[in-house]
Amino acid sequence: MPVQMQLARIIISELTENQVIYLQEVDGKREFPILIGIFEATNIDRRVKDDYEPPRPLTHDLVVSVASSLGATVESVIISELNHSTYFAQLRLRKQDGDLIEIDSRPSDAIAVAVTFSPPLPIYVSEHVLEEATSAI
Repeated sequence: MPVQMQLARIIISELTENQVIYLQEVDGKREFPILIGIFEATNIDRRVKDDYEPPRPLTHDLVVSVASSLGATVESVIISELNHSTYFAQLRLRKQDGDLIEIDSRPSDAIAVAVTFSPPLPIYVSEHVLEEATSAI
């Protein structure tokens, strides 16, 4: 059963290539880091800290707009797999007919899409991924 998580911290350093976001269990104490790129980290950070509106749509805004134009609603994000230290995620979209579609995504992009909404969309992590991620810490 997927576990609901929340964005706990974003660590941005111009000295390294990878940035870090931490996800924390909503109704628990488990937490784990995910390494992401500077563009995604900066975009997530701006959306979380400010009511940032980019002068032109960013890729994450485009994804939301395309889904809406096609009659679908972005419902949530799930980080579903961890394979050789690489996380895999899906965006969950609900079509007008009620069908659920899962679109493969990098976790950083999926989380960036989630924080474009106010309030942010739910972020879930599969239990087996959460167990593996937190046992390695």
